[in-house]
Order: sequence, then structure tokens, then C-alpha cells
Amino acid sequence: MCMNDQNVSAPGPDQPITRTLISPERFGQIDPFPVRMLEESGVECVFNPHGRLLNETDMKELITGCDSIIGGAEPISAAVMDCAPELRFISRCSVGLDSVDLLVARQRGIPVSYVAGANAVAVTELTVGHVLSLIRGVKESDTSLRGGTWVRVMGRSLDELTVGIIGVGRIGKLVAGHLAAFGAKIIANDLVPDEAIGEELGIEWIEKERLFREADVVCLHVPVTPLTRNVVSREALATMKPDAVLINTARGGLIDEGALAEALRSGRLGGAALDVFEREPYEGELTQIENCILTCHMGASSRSSRLRMEIQAAENLLCFLKGEPVPLLVPDSEYDLQALTAQ
Repeated sequence: MCMNDQNVSAPGPDQPITRTLISPERFGQIDPFPVRMLEESGVECVFNPHGRLLNETDMKELITGCDSIIGGAEPISAAVMDCAPELRFISRCSVGLDSVDLLVARQRGIPVSYVAGANAVAVTELTVGHVLSLIRGVKESDTSLRGGTWVRVMGRSLDELTVGIIGVGRIGKLVAGHLAAFGAKIIANDLVPDEAIGEELGIEWIEKERLFREADVVCLHVPVTPLTRNVVSREALATMKPDAVLINTARGGLIDEGALAEALRSGRLGGAALDVFEREPYEGELTQIENCILTCHMGASSRSSRLRMEIQAAENLLCFLKGEPVPLLVPDSEYDLQALTAQ
């Protein structure tokens, strides 16, 4: 239930934003500058009081009386928007948009912005770290040493491997560049191949089925859409090399997690590293599998990346407040994708 049950009405064009819900629990903790930007511009900030990811019930209570929101992974659904009839702007402190009902926001005339690119370097770093940890057996060596056994794990070097990248956008391009610099052969799949970056890095563009068969390392860098949900299916896993490794720092829902667990347990796949999951916090069977590195959706969690994201989210909101062009409004293509998903 909303804290006060009001009828939803279209926002007035001259109505100023004065009260903003900031739902990410750590917003402003690395550096108070983004909060200061808002408060010095006359914005009253309502902060997350729970110190955790907010659920829909939390959001419905906290958003009441707010004109705008700076949101993270929290749900901004139709039910949440119903509790804020004066809501006029949604500023995402994130790149992913799957937790926002874009179509309802558009129907109600509520613009949505995001921070595209702000986390690209940090996610790339974690991806490369996971790749190196898997192919050099870092977790295996650490576990054996702590168990009292001294074993020099014989790993593999990138200059002897083929890396397959599914999705060569901002992050995929950076990952390709970093791994190519180590000498890896790069093969990739993308709906719209970037021929220029392909030529620069020597990328071979191929179909997904061939990529799964030929890659020693598979990295996922795509959003979840009807075309990509469970793109790493039971069938795809069955075609991969038995010593191949799989890395997902993009979005949960891209991998059939049950099928992945079976493939790892049976030795049909060499290893995996996941930073994102279908349901988070994750408590599934992959936690019991040794050759699987799991991290807590921390791809963007570097200090510099987080600060860039918060500053950009605040700037997007302040531009809207001042009647200036918002630099990073969500493009029409994202609305089209969500409409396709809803069909």
C-alpha cells in the first residue's frame, strides 16, 4: 500500500521538483559531492533508511510525496509510480534498465535518464580479472594451499586461447581490447558488428553457435531481452569445449544457471565466473561448486566508477530541473526492447 492513496494525475508542466528519493543505499558515501550538488540546488533528498536493496513495498512507502527519483537496481514499477502521482523524472544511477517500467513511465510523460558508460572501465576490469583467475587456476591454488596442499597449478596463457565475446558495446569493446593486448585471438557476435573496432582489434565476427564451439573463453556483455534470455542454454553449454570457461558480468538471466551447475559438476565445462544472477542475492547450487567463481554484482563497484555514476545521475536530474537538455536520456531503442519483451 502507498502511504497515502492518491489518484494518479498527469504532472503539471510548470511544477518544480523539490523532493527526490535517492534509493541506492550507498549513494554519497564514497564522496558527498553528488548529494551536495543536489542540496545546494534546493533539492530535498529522501535517503534509503534500510541500508539494503529496497523492494517494491519499501519503494511504495518511500516515494510518496516525491517529485523525482535517483534509482539503482530497485523496482520502479507501475505500482511504485502509482504512489507518486507528482513524479516527473527518473534518474537511473545505473546502466541497466530492467527494473524500470519504461513503458508506463512514457505513458505518464515521465522522462528517464541513465549513466551509460560510467561503469564501463570498472566492469571491464572485473571481467578481465575473472578471466585471468579462471585460466590460471587462482581459486584452485588458493583452496589447495589453505587445505595444506602445495600444488603448482598448470594454467593457460591468453596468447594460446581464443576468446569469444557476445555483445561488443561499450564494455565488450574494452574487454576485447584488453584481452587482445595479451595476445588472445578474439571472435565475437553482435547484432550490429562494429567493423571499425573489428579491424582495429582483429576481431572475427561469427554466429553464436560457432562461437560457443570454438571459444576457450566466453564473455557475455549483452542486456537481457527475448533474444538473449538464456542465451547460454543447456544446448549451448553442450557444444562448448570441456576446458572452456564462461564469464558473465552483464546481467542475470543470460545463463541457464541449473544447466551450468550440471555442466560444471559433470566436468563438461572447465569453469565459470558469475557476477550477476537471475535472482539476487544469490543462494543457489553454484555456491557449492568449486570451479565456479561467484561475486556479488560488484562489476561497477570501484570508487571512481561509483562516483562517476552518482555525479552523472545528479547532473541528469539537475539539467531537467533547470529546463536544460538532459545529456543521457534513455534512447527510444530501449523502450522498443522493453515493448518487445512485454509481448
